[in-house]
Amino acid sequence: MSGLIGKHVPVSADNPSILRLEDRCVDCGHCLAACAESIGPARRWLDGAPFSCINCGQCVAVCPEQALVVKPQIEQVKAAIRDPQKIVVFSTSPSVRVALGDAFGFPPGAFVEGEMVSALRALGADYVFDVTFSADLTILEEGTELLRRVLSGDGVLPQFTSCCPAWVKYVETFHPELIPHISTAKSPISMQGAAIKTYLAQKKGLDPRRIVSVAVAPCTAKKFEITRPEFDSAGRALGIPGLRDNDYVLTTREISQWMQEDGLALDRLFASDFDGPMGRGSGAGVIFGNTGGVMEAALRMAYSALTGEDPGGPLLRFEPVRGLSDFKHAEVTVADKTIRVAVVYGTEAAERYLPDLMQYHFVEVMTCPGGCISGAGQPIRNVTPVEDSLREARIASLYQADQEGGMKASLDNPEIQAVYRDFLTAPMGELSEQLLHTSYYKRDA
Repeated sequence: MSGLIGKHVPVSADNPSILRLEDRCVDCGHCLAACAESIGPARRWLDGAPFSCINCGQCVAVCPEQALVVKPQIEQVKAAIRDPQKIVVFSTSPSVRVALGDAFGFPPGAFVEGEMVSALRALGADYVFDVTFSADLTILEEGTELLRRVLSGDGVLPQFTSCCPAWVKYVETFHPELIPHISTAKSPISMQGAAIKTYLAQKKGLDPRRIVSVAVAPCTAKKFEITRPEFDSAGRALGIPGLRDNDYVLTTREISQWMQEDGLALDRLFASDFDGPMGRGSGAGVIFGNTGGVMEAALRMAYSALTGEDPGGPLLRFEPVRGLSDFKHAEVTVADKTIRVAVVYGTEAAERYLPDLMQYHFVEVMTCPGGCISGAGQPIRNVTPVEDSLREARIASLYQADQEGGMKASLDNPEIQAVYRDFLTAPMGELSEQLLHTSYYKRDA
């Protein structure tokens, strides 16, 4: 890293994810090293190309002076809560519940789901929903798309996952030739926002123009994702110009900061349940936060769809795609069909293994080490990068929740069955395509 001393990642004023505090920076080079060595964009910049941020925030995670911070949106959400005309809805991603406790002295990986729900209600939420619901929704849509590509040749292979907005932006910027390979399914929080302002509004008799959708996520790139111009599908479906699918993203760290400012101690809150009808997720939805979790969830769905049976045995603990290796792969034979799968984290690793990845049917890519559990919006325990022991504790906690939960596969979720029965009709049907899918485009590098 010595060659990077005196240099830092350039952060533009309009970056929706990251804020640079000039007076704190000591030009140590940690941010640039993280971007160049683990993510990739800075490497091109050091070679003379324009800098293209993918908003992953891993520079924030390694900054010892906190000169790079998550761009906050707490005050905007507080203003919405104070407005009596607004209905403020919080939706929490899987990884938040195994990291929020870090900011309050809980053991690493502590599963604080119920206390988290109570905290969000205490902060002023009118409804608190679980993004594991829309993780299940994503699996139904993305899995159906995969089966169409594999079984009928309807689309190119491999199919890459689309849940990580930093990975999607990386492809759009540096590998636009891969755009046809990315699943058209939106990420879970983007599906969640669209469903809140259509399905939930219809079920509850709410005016969608009054709803403020706040995603609580471990990820800084989600702040970028919700600004994508095309992510106003609910507004287009309802004929309401300017209605966005999601309005704000608060990271786990922002929520912990807000709680501490308001004197809310996590260990003094009683556990409570999510609201319905978007408050239940399967174990497959819960493990979305881990590297390999999306892949494992998709394989469970594919097995059920192809055989008509519940997944069992190895598919409920699919070890080949688990763990902190940055590249994992496996073959699964279901109903006489062999599906080759691979899992990668880190865009540098994706770049390195890219020729090999093109030989698989389905490839999961996440940008952050170990998956969303290491998102740059998670609490910082110390000034060094997140240690593997903490990552492993968070990963184990999500797998434990899956093991202890009743529903293992997304198809088993009664709330998912209801949303298709009462509203969407079918995966990749006309309304699903309109609300839950998207397209991508080449960006200037």
